[in-house]
This record gives sequence, structure tokens and C-alpha cells, in this order.
Amino acid sequence: MQRVVRVNARTCAIEQTPVSDEMSLWGGRQLIANILAREVDPTCEPLGRGNKLIFAPGWLGGTMIPTSGRLSIGGKSPLTGGIKESNVGGEAGQTLARAGVRALIIEDAPDDPASRVLRIDRNGATWVDDLTLDRLSVRETLGILREQFGERCGFLVIGPAGELRMTASGIATTDVTGVQIRYAGRGGLGAVMGSKGIKAIVIDDEGAPPQAGADADCLKKASRRFTELILASPKIEGRRKFGTAGIVATSNELGLLPTLNFSSGSFDGIDGITGKCLADTIAARGGDGRSGTPCMAGCVIRCSNVFPDEGGHRKVASLQYENIALLGSNCGIGTLDGIAELNALCNDIGLDAIEMGCALGVAMEAGLAQFGDVEAAADLLRQIEQATPLGRILGQGAAFTGQALGVRRVPTVKGQGIPGYDPRALKGNGVTYATSPMGADHTAGNAFGTARSLDPLSAEGQLENSRALQIRSMILDMSGLCLFARGPLVEDAELLAELVNSCFGTNVSFADIANEAAATLETERAFNVAAGVSDRLADVPEFMRVEPLPPHNVVYDISADAMQSIWEIEPNRKKF
Repeated sequence: MQRVVRVNARTCAIEQTPVSDEMSLWGGRQLIANILAREVDPTCEPLGRGNKLIFAPGWLGGTMIPTSGRLSIGGKSPLTGGIKESNVGGEAGQTLARAGVRALIIEDAPDDPASRVLRIDRNGATWVDDLTLDRLSVRETLGILREQFGERCGFLVIGPAGELRMTASGIATTDVTGVQIRYAGRGGLGAVMGSKGIKAIVIDDEGAPPQAGADADCLKKASRRFTELILASPKIEGRRKFGTAGIVATSNELGLLPTLNFSSGSFDGIDGITGKCLADTIAARGGDGRSGTPCMAGCVIRCSNVFPDEGGHRKVASLQYENIALLGSNCGIGTLDGIAELNALCNDIGLDAIEMGCALGVAMEAGLAQFGDVEAAADLLRQIEQATPLGRILGQGAAFTGQALGVRRVPTVKGQGIPGYDPRALKGNGVTYATSPMGADHTAGNAFGTARSLDPLSAEGQLENSRALQIRSMILDMSGLCLFARGPLVEDAELLAELVNSCFGTNVSFADIANEAAATLETERAFNVAAGVSDRLADVPEFMRVEPLPPHNVVYDISADAMQSIWEIEPNRKKF
């Protein structure tokens, strides 16, 4: 039986209810948006009692469909002040769905600081009172939990940064082997979890088989075709070998790679941080090093990696494009070992590596460290863990750091650090950052994939492109599918409807799904308007409108008024 689990973080009361007919067809980000719109005052304090933290698998979660186990986590963001959904891979999404939980909702906040553990299984939810995990790193916490509860469970944990309610903190999970550390990093939701007094959530789906769906035969057939189309993609080999880091060199060539606190779009030390360099280093060092590993069981794409140190021992898993861009070129660091050290520290402390890469770049511009100095950057991160006064500033993210240090070039939109695509050279992303309810978040509609077919330096066509991409991203977040699984749906959009209908016994078309996605975007926008952070008030940073970005020497030139017309564009209801 699918159910909703509500946990009161102040009274410790736990309530389980069947999924309503209406909620039964909500998934992932869509479910989060609707619950927040109905149950949370948009003007509430993000780290206060009125906010809710919601964990929601997608429609297809718990099935055998490849990459279907991504998990949406949401609430009111302490960074943006608006609605936030952060999406993550790993095993937690699948285990939560197989345990029969459509939504886990954490409500209220404890009177006194706490660091508790919540356990979820097929029968219900209970508090675990015999563990002391206060201020432990993410890696230490996961090690203790895996030893106590078993390696097959799903885990969601925060590090010291989340416990200290630092708004650059995220929520970590892991793959079934415990090697990969994945983050729901965007939006500061680790601080929201810390404000609820919860250090970790353990999800045990023992005895629960994969969801067979309303029409098991149809689901198997559709899933098989979906898998075959993914495996037939000419991009699959590159994604397994290079992972997301495969676009580092291309981003540099296009002049959109954040470099030296977003002062340039290309990096002189690019050869030391490309996807090829990453794959070659992993292969040469051997040991624990791996390319082409999955972040969740059953994934046929396998774009993750294990980056080893010089002795072959795991240093970090995975080393991804965003982290290479923000902790690497943006901080002037041109070695994978240096980036891996900073990435591993972010993972252990519980920090969003994108937000921290932006914050470190701002701090370097302010003179707190030299660009390219790995040890100085690592020391700044350790100060966050130690909660020194400077560490508490940095731990609040790039916008707060820039304000505290008096820096003008601060790469944020709606208070959130800009990901690894400078909008001056990828103007479609500038539209997404400014208009999306999510703020500066590439997962809300990334135009990088269209940069070869649509001139990224030109304003022409960018509004229409961003509109379509925001709808596409919403659909993926509703379904629980990985972005890299989009290929089959681009080829045949109705295949997604077939998968959904097989799961739920419905008769929806892709047009129906696109309508739901568009409606959910409007729900999120309405929440933000009521919260006082309407996209009408958002823009790219001023410096991006006046400082030309080398090597193309372009500024961002799509006006705020023009960007607002994006909502007048009719979404395409036939193509994914």
C-alpha cells in the first residue's frame, strides 16, 4: 500500500495515511510543489517551525525501469527564499519507493538542538534513540549506519554544516555499495534537515520486491524498449568513460567555463582537468579507481566514477563536471587531485560543492586565498567544519560571503550560486536562472545540450528554448528519471506515457504529462510570488551585464522585461 508518512520533529509523533486519489498521480517535484502550496505559508521562516521538508520518489520509482530511482527533496529554501526541489541519485529514492512511501513529510522543529535518526520500513517509521552521531562527517555517519542497519538500506544524512544550519549545506545519500556519495545539494536543504533536528534517515525496504505496476506485462515491454534505446545511443560509450566531466573541454572551447570567479570563460590549465585526463588518470592509477560505475542499482548508463589518489585508494566518488568547474577552474585550480581534495572535504562536511565553489571564488577575489592555492582553499573549508566566524560566513554560501567581504563580482541568482555555465556565453541558461522558480540551477533547464544547434552567444531563440527545457526538466523530476535517460523520450515522447500508464493503470498521453509539468511550474511561481521572490524581481548579476566575458567578450543582453515573456510562450505538448 502506498502511503504518506508525516513526522513531527518537535513532538516526535509519526502518522501514516493512505495516499489520496489526487496525490496518487503526483510524483517527485510535482508532489512537493502541491504539498508546499497547500500546507506551507510562503512567508514562513525557512529554518523555522512552519517549513516542511519533503522526500518524494518520482512516478516510476521502485520499478525496474533504468535510472527511475531519482529522489526529489524539497521545502522552502533558506538560500533563495522560495520553493526548492533538489534532485539526487543513489539508492534512497528506490528504497523509499519500494517501502511503499509516496511522500515522507517532516514537519515543525524541535525546541532544543537535536541530531536524531529516523528509520523507515514497509511497516512504518520509528525513531532510533541509541545512536550518537552529532557533528560526525558524512562518511563517518554512513559507515556507522551501514554497520548497524545493513549495507542494503538507503540512507539520507547531513554533515556538520547541516547540523549548524549553514545554508550552503546539502543532503547526502549513497549507492548500494556505499562508495558513491551523491548530493541533493542545491538550495540549502541540508540546513532545513538540520533545523528539524534530524541527522539521518534510514530506509529499509527488506522484503519489498520492485513495483510491478498495474499492467506488469506492458511495463516490462515498455521498460525493455526504453532500455534498448538508451543502450543504442551513440553517447553511451562516452558517458561511461568520461562521465559528466566529458563536457569540460567543450565548455572551455565554447567560452562558458567559470574561471577565476567568473572573470573568464576559458581556463589556461584546461588540459589537467578534462574528462579525458580524468579517465586516463583513473586507468593509470588503478586500485579503487573506476570509470563507468552506476550511482543506483540497475542503471545502464553508468556515468559515475571513483577517483583514486596516487596510491590507488578512493579519494572521491564521483568527480563530476559541476565540481570540476566550480572547485577547479573557478578557483584557478588546475589539477584533478586538488579538485578531488576539495570535493572530498565538501562531501564530508555536508556542503553543496557548486555553492562552495562559488563562495571560494568570491573569497579568493576578496584576498582570503590566492587563486590556485589548494591548501588555502581546503583550510577555508575546514573552517566551516570548525564553525569559526569566517567558516560560518562561508558556510552561508556565495551571496552571504560576498556581502560580508564587500565583493562586487558575486555569481548568484536569487541568492544561489551559479552552476558551471556562465550565462553570458550560454544565454539560454541565463534565462533559466532568472525565470525558473529554482533560481540559479542548471537542473531546472540546461541549455548546454542545445549549444551546437542554437547559437549560445545570441539572444535569438533563447526564451523558447528555455521554456521547453524547463518543461522537460519538470517532467523528468516528476517521473524520477535521470536527465541522461532523456534520449528515448526525445525519440518517442509517448513512450513515457506508456511507462506511466503501465504503472498506474491510467490512460494519459504525453500532452497530458506536459500540461501537468506546465501547471506545476505555475504552482511553484505562485508560491514564490507569495514569498516575495517573484521571478519578476530576479535577474542575472549586474556584473554579467556590464563586464564582457573573455574569450568572446560578450555580456548578458537579454533584458529582464524580455525574459518575462517566457511565460507567454505556449509549451510544446507533443515533443519532449
